[in-house]
Amino acid sequence: MRFYLFERQADAHIRRSREYLEEANVRRVEHQAAAEHHNALAEMYASRIARIQAEMGPAFGVHAALAPPVDEGVSETIRPKSDSVVNYPYSPRAAHA
Repeated sequence: MRFYLFERQADAHIRRSREYLEEANVRRVEHQAAAEHHNALAEMYASRIARIQAEMGPAFGVHAALAPPVDEGVSETIRPKSDSVVNYPYSPRAAHA
């Protein structure tokens, strides 16, 4: 008499592994499509920026002479300090809401 207990477990493991593999392949394709979409958007905005700068080129030349000189030593604008974040104590009910 032969026992098939371990073979059934192996089949279940292989079936589950195949499901994981298929899901991973689907996710990869989804992420590749999203990456292509984001790349197309980035190219679109780059061309839009170039077009707007080309249209405004003469205007930038006129206003550049009238603009006040910029101190190159300061790399960032000074921003007012934002309000601090309020941390609430952990509540198990809030985690399950």
